[in-house]
Amino acid sequence: MLLVRGHAGGTALTGTVFERGESAPSYKGAPDDGAPYVWVCDAFYEVESGGPETEIDGQTKHVAFESPMPRGFETRERAVEAAKEHVRTQFARVGVAESEVRVEVVRTEPESEQS
Repeated sequence: MLLVRGHAGGTALTGTVFERGESAPSYKGAPDDGAPYVWVCDAFYEVESGGPETEIDGQTKHVAFESPMPRGFETRERAVEAAKEHVRTQFARVGVAESEVRVEVVRTEPESEQS
């Protein structure tokens, strides 16, 4: 399992790449179980009012969340590339420049395998 985390504006966003042999979440909209790599992460955007408030770059912003949109990929490289792009896009949707986003990829073990 890979965590893909973007940092910018004093906050962070993390999504998960489930790798070959790991159980990706299964719910309405989840990709075909045959996909060897599955990316899952929230999507959000800025709204004028309503939605939870968050502070980004010292400004209070209202955000609305979309349901996570899992996506299946044939290769780890393509899944990670799409994950990084997704994270940068979410920050852009709340006014943070792509050049300000630092993305890290962290390997972790699924909770069921941790001791």
